[in-house]
Amino acid sequence: MSTILFIDDDPSLHNLLSQYLEQQQHHVIHAADGREGLRQLFEQRPDLIVLDVMMPNLDGWSTLERIREMSSVPVILLTAKDTEADKLKGFRLGGDDYVTKPFSFAELSVRIEAVLKRSAGNKMQSHILQVGGLILDPIRHLVTRDGQPIELTPTEFKLLEVFMRAPGQVFTQEHLVSKVWGDEYADEVGYIRRYIWHLRQKIEPEPNDPTYLHNERGIGYKLKA
Repeated sequence: MSTILFIDDDPSLHNLLSQYLEQQQHHVIHAADGREGLRQLFEQRPDLIVLDVMMPNLDGWSTLERIREMSSVPVILLTAKDTEADKLKGFRLGGDDYVTKPFSFAELSVRIEAVLKRSAGNKMQSHILQVGGLILDPIRHLVTRDGQPIELTPTEFKLLEVFMRAPGQVFTQEHLVSKVWGDEYADEVGYIRRYIWHLRQKIEPEPNDPTYLHNERGIGYKLKA
């Protein structure tokens, strides 16, 4: 049974969603705002967080930033906004999925199962990865190049980890989106081009003449072994 922390200021939604998810064999705990959610995260150590973006006081964006300072627990964002800018912001801050209101409980349940499955797979593959001068520690969420630490966003970290688990393998943009955010985002390839650019700025000694991340024209990207 997985423990899910639901951070939302709507008590009626919490009650209905809790009943539904508990029927799916999940244990649900509730926090009415971001500050209480951070306390519950520390005390309860949930397996997944469902986080509403629009909340008073500490909003969902700020709460997600605080979560990522202390934990890599998967987070599904709930929001009434469906713009590309909001989705990119959520992923950039470290969200694992993004569900737009109104939504069905069945849809959210499927998203929860998919994110939990991806998270379990990542935990099973937790050994330190090294390609050339790049070292990535999946447990401590650390990346270094030639011994120097590199600060990556959670999404940049996920993307680099995909490459470092299969050096030399060419990934299509659709495959990378599915690996990082899930199959339902496979058509959003524009995300990948942006994150590849940002990642190169951080891991490459010369971003305009890449040592690690190479573009295979017409196919995708690979991390040179």
